[in-house]
Amino acid sequence: MAITAKELAKKLNLSEAAVSLALNNKPGVSTKTRKRVLEAAREFHYDFSRIRSAEPPAPLSGSIYLIIYHRNGAIVTDTPFFSQVFEGIDLECKRDNYFLNFLYVYENDDIPRQLRALKDAGTRGIVLLGTEMRPQDLQPFLHCEIPFVLLDNYFENFELDSVLINNVQGAFNATNYLIQKRHVQPGYLHSSYPISNFEERADGFYKALRENGMPTSRSLVHRLSPSIEGAYADMRHLLLQEEPLANCYFADNDLIAIGAMRAFQEFGYRIPQDIAIIGFDNVPLCAGLVPALSSIHVPKEYMGKMAVQRLHERITYQMTEHVKIEIATTLIARKST
Repeated sequence: MAITAKELAKKLNLSEAAVSLALNNKPGVSTKTRKRVLEAAREFHYDFSRIRSAEPPAPLSGSIYLIIYHRNGAIVTDTPFFSQVFEGIDLECKRDNYFLNFLYVYENDDIPRQLRALKDAGTRGIVLLGTEMRPQDLQPFLHCEIPFVLLDNYFENFELDSVLINNVQGAFNATNYLIQKRHVQPGYLHSSYPISNFEERADGFYKALRENGMPTSRSLVHRLSPSIEGAYADMRHLLLQEEPLANCYFADNDLIAIGAMRAFQEFGYRIPQDIAIIGFDNVPLCAGLVPALSSIHVPKEYMGKMAVQRLHERITYQMTEHVKIEIATTLIARKST
């Protein structure tokens, strides 16, 4: 159970006023006392949202950069999925009175120089969209001296704040749903482009097979490009080659699922009578398809908001602890399954 400010004051043998000043980042208490209160508040699970619902402290000024890291452009960020994530970032920046800037960086750029320029310009923090990043790509950001939160990725070997999707949970639930509904071993429409999100979804897919007593080696796996047109072309090629097909499929994302559906239907397969499909992300296009695509819903706007909230905490309270925030998913069953 979360502790209240009154209980926290009693536990620390401080006045309620001192605890309130520390929690609300207001002057009137020493740095040592403020640190002591904040550490205890986190230890005893104080609900910091109470601060937000009360009269807020004086608004902070300054700029936050959303840095979008691109490796080779295989993951397109100009999509409804990322648009909703960016909308959440923008809304939370406005709430906390930060000016939001966008910066696209590429693996061959002089990233340390760009980060030095941001620091010299007084940038308060960075939300780093790291969907395509590998561990070695993170090095410049670890030494840039600007607080940052990594969004849509996570690396075990680094101490940093990350906000990402619970990919394993979502893929497990989707695969388990197919098994329970179709009573057969599902196939897998796996992205041909490797990123950590898709590898985690593979973990969830195979975990569901094992828990249902199905051998992982028996699932048909088709590697498709992670875009509608790319997946359509790849699946069409497989159909022309008369590759064996599964009765149902989990797809790494909705774009793969939609492209594959188009190819299946072109070759006369009925969805879901002949082949059932479930995607991942629940982009707006899913509901308008015929048949409508079942998918794993990701609260995309909320993801963006959580990244800025955590960054705001790092800036405001100068936290030294790091957190991994995994956003839970929900299954949306439609006509494709």
